Amino acid sequence: MSVKKSVIPAAGLGTRFLPSTKAVPKEMMTIVDKPTLHYIVEEAILSGAEEILIIVNEGKEAINRYFGPNKVYDALKKPALDELNDLLSRVKFHYATQHVLDGNGSAILLAKEFSNGDPIAVLFGDDIMYSPDYPVTKQLIDAFDRTGGKTIVGCQRREPIEAIKYGVISYDKMEDGLAKIKDIVEKPPIEELPSDLCSLGRFVLPYSMFDTLAHTPYDRGEIILANAIRSILKTEGAFAYEFKGIRYDIGDKFGFLQANVEFALRAPFGDKVRAYLKDLSAKL
Repeated sequence: MSVKKSVIPAAGLGTRFLPSTKAVPKEMMTIVDKPTLHYIVEEAILSGAEEILIIVNEGKEAINRYFGPNKVYDALKKPALDELNDLLSRVKFHYATQHVLDGNGSAILLAKEFSNGDPIAVLFGDDIMYSPDYPVTKQLIDAFDRTGGKTIVGCQRREPIEAIKYGVISYDKMEDGLAKIKDIVEKPPIEELPSDLCSLGRFVLPYSMFDTLAHTPYDRGEIILANAIRSILKTEGAFAYEFKGIRYDIGDKFGFLQANVEFALRAPFGDKVRAYLKDLSAKL
């Protein structure tokens, strides 16, 4: 079973990064020299995506410009553009507009026509994953195949003070990174954490999830994917997959800074960055 379509919800306002996001979409803020969305698109392609749907809202035309044709820049023969042009040649981009920001479940519902009966990988725009040898989304797709096409929730473990920010999983026995989900609770109080296993922005969903989302009640004005997943646990079931890799929370200012520092250390000028950080730390 092959998953060849990826969906990237990117319609949020990015209010935690104001005033910058008044003019620049959060997804287009750069980590070293590439927009955050570039890294997510790259992960999708390296995981086998042939088509990508990016869900935006009004005012995010910069995303379409970056991943679309540009006569001026397309004529330039610059090595810095080679990687982007390679991505553009390997995948077909689609766009949908989320006019009302009423939850991540509502955003995913906009992908039903794009899915056209096929399963989809979902990569949330607030999460950048570093796993160059085995992309995180590919790990989830492989888990999807192992379960015969069941919903897969990408997870990692977090300390309690961090876990309360996420959907937290209670589960049966974990085997080879895969466990059947018993329940998923969105942002539980610290004293009610069911485990330390947290949902972190990557999913593979069967086509049946669209019907489930369409019948999921609004919760505080939103349709929430975690609630839709909860509703199928006693019917078709869902699985947590504990993926390998480094996850950066770029919806958070510190996480965004951390991603910039660590990706800079991996860049061709990483030795200069390392020397600078050593010198700076000696002065603190």
